[in-house]
Amino acid sequence: MKTKWSSSWKSSKQPRKQRKYRHNAPLHIRRSFLSCHLSRELRKKFQKRAVPVRKGDKVKIMSGSFRGHTGSVDRVITKTLKVYVTGAERIKKDGSKRTLWFDPSNLLITELNEEDKQRVNSLMNAKTAKPPQTTVPTK
Repeated sequence: MKTKWSSSWKSSKQPRKQRKYRHNAPLHIRRSFLSCHLSRELRKKFQKRAVPVRKGDKVKIMSGSFRGHTGSVDRVITKTLKVYVTGAERIKKDGSKRTLWFDPSNLLITELNEEDKQRVNSLMNAKTAKPPQTTVPTK
């Protein structure tokens, strides 16, 4: 099996090949692995199901011991595909707090960070984009 990552990989039932694809993917492809589902209101507004999560987004934790908690995204690590959420902290034995990381599939975006106008414009353009209409020539 080749060790180099290939963008032409289609799919495989073998978990080892699925893991290899994700593990060896370059960072610009890994960004799409960090997509979270949007809430119902945002889904109606932008007509998209999922968007890559960013620092500053407000998210709701959907599974685990912190299910139902909401917080803002503290940091996103593309290399390890982890998202750190403020408010989700464990208290260690020495009394210090440690923020927990979550898989993006276990988060729901409830509010987008709209500081980056380019991000908002790309979401709005995706909403207004319509398929080209074909005209039938008349004789």
